[in-house]
Amino acid sequence: MGPLLVFGASGQLGRETVEYFARSGKATIGLSRAAVDITDVDAVGRAIEAAQPRLILNAAAYTAVDRAESEPEKARAVNALGAENVARSAEAAGVPLIHISTDYVFDGTKSGPYVEGDPIAPLGVYGATKAEGEERVRAIASRHFVVRTAWVFSAFGANFVKTILRLARERESLRVVADQRGCPTSTRDLAEAVAAIDASLAEGSRDWGTYHFAGQGVTTWRDFAEAIVAAQAPVTGRAPPVAAIATAEYPTPARRPANSELDSGRFATVFGYRAQPWRIRTAETVAILLAEGAVAP
Repeated sequence: MGPLLVFGASGQLGRETVEYFARSGKATIGLSRAAVDITDVDAVGRAIEAAQPRLILNAAAYTAVDRAESEPEKARAVNALGAENVARSAEAAGVPLIHISTDYVFDGTKSGPYVEGDPIAPLGVYGATKAEGEERVRAIASRHFVVRTAWVFSAFGANFVKTILRLARERESLRVVADQRGCPTSTRDLAEAVAAIDASLAEGSRDWGTYHFAGQGVTTWRDFAEAIVAAQAPVTGRAPPVAAIATAEYPTPARRPANSELDSGRFATVFGYRAQPWRIRTAETVAILLAEGAVAP
């Protein structure tokens, strides 16, 4: 049986998944953008042919949400055309593909959690290019899993947890948006979700399609920030208050969905796995970062 092949292995999810599978003793090949740029279809095809994988994870993406507004072609090259390249090569090789997508395909106007069949209506370039990537994967790869997630954080790369840890060290008070809600998702849970799909395939399951997978529980960015500050306070002695502000008070080039809550029930039913509550994973991630000295007391 071949390895899990991960495109985008230097990103948050890619790195977490490679390390998680390595700890589990499962064969894995991680390819960073420097090793294989998914916008190069020939390079993608050669990588898959060389690896002979049992399963492919496309974790490569252009994720600079605000910059995408001024770089639409760069975002589309990775998120849509690059996704097509991976899907085309995976299909040619007969290998199942997990493609990671985002809550940003929705406009956030729904009152409750989004389910897989809800209509998409992206608000900006990032969401639009990810939505196009989903469609290209569905059209090309007969054996695909499109997994939408939201508010991703980890001990790797740049993310909201790291930003708040830095600000808690530098500032006497914080101001964070409180009228956007969603489900913070640890890359550890996402890596375990990939493992759950892998195990299901090994057992003969063929439940292709689109799934939502996010951390348990719903919160706002402000309350997420407050939880991060509370988790680091016993170690750093820093506990700046976190004031709630409206989105209008923090304008950004790209509009964000007011509601990013994803219903992960279908994934749990099919693959038998749910993410941990976001507060638990947040505390774990903060502890890891503090232990590594990523945020000095």
